[in-house]
Amino acid sequence: MTVLTIEEMAETLAPGQAIAGLDLGTKTIGLSMSDLGRRFATPRPVIRRVKFTIDAQALLDFASGEKIAAFVIGLPMNMDGSAGPRVQATRAFVRNMEQKTALPFVYWDERLSTVAAERALLEMDVSRAKRAERIDSAAASFILQGALDRLSLLARSAGDEFNA
Repeated sequence: MTVLTIEEMAETLAPGQAIAGLDLGTKTIGLSMSDLGRRFATPRPVIRRVKFTIDAQALLDFASGEKIAAFVIGLPMNMDGSAGPRVQATRAFVRNMEQKTALPFVYWDERLSTVAAERALLEMDVSRAKRAERIDSAAASFILQGALDRLSLLARSAGDEFNA
């Protein structure tokens, strides 16, 4: 497994390969998945965290079943840009996944993704109880959608270079 930049991932992904978004929490792992055209992120059911080996297997089973080619994982930076304990935990999770899979991971700055997800769920008039169970996957979708938008921009820029 490798950790790639979004630009490196853009160069390595083949057309028609889906990617997954992850929001790593202490109790759950929020999941989302792209369509094969990598335009839209769709929330998927969360993985309830138990212990690393079980969590990793559940994540790999999801990736295998959905034919995922790469993961975009939210990196919970502090608002001032510094890295706190949650960033360290996320990096440790990815390092541990290195032993389990060859699928690449891309870190994506997730500042305010949970806030945006909460706001979207409120606008959809989702009850407090349902918001609590959907927030992590909604945040994973915001993370993945940001990466998909960046991939789309990179593809358009590459196309402009060839047309110049």
